[in-house]
Amino acid sequence: MNRRLVPFLNWVNLSTPCGLAVAALSGCRITRGPHGTLLAEGYRRRLPRARAFTVGSVVLVRGSVPQGAHAGFDTLLEHEARHCRQYAACLGLPFLPAYLLAAGYSLLRTGDPASRNPFERGAGLADGGYREQPARPVAGAVRAALTTRRRRRPEDTAS
Repeated sequence: MNRRLVPFLNWVNLSTPCGLAVAALSGCRITRGPHGTLLAEGYRRRLPRARAFTVGSVVLVRGSVPQGAHAGFDTLLEHEARHCRQYAACLGLPFLPAYLLAAGYSLLRTGDPASRNPFERGAGLADGGYREQPARPVAGAVRAALTTRRRRRPEDTAS
């Protein structure tokens, strides 16, 4: 998809204005980034825990973007630019529930929200700083999820 078309589509589908709202509510400083992105530096909220994440064509970054050549960060920004194209392909905000569903499936299958998430795989796992985890058998994954859920539930106590 054309690098000029993606930012336009993400404005029209309202995902970029939503990203700018998240950035403003988080006190981020906005600058122009590579690949038609807008960089929102200084994101400090607890979730998501990622070093950077994207809403529309806005890449929200914890801390600041290093000046000059920084190979690892440039690769991360390329990864996030691929997510911008995914937002455009999903017609904007429908990307969010689709991504959450994919992350849930990946978490169930591997214990990791990225390894089997087609959006993260399409954006490049390694470029996003992820390591691929092996898939678990479905029965084992369901058992592990249920066991974790039971452990988190407070025990009933008799008074």
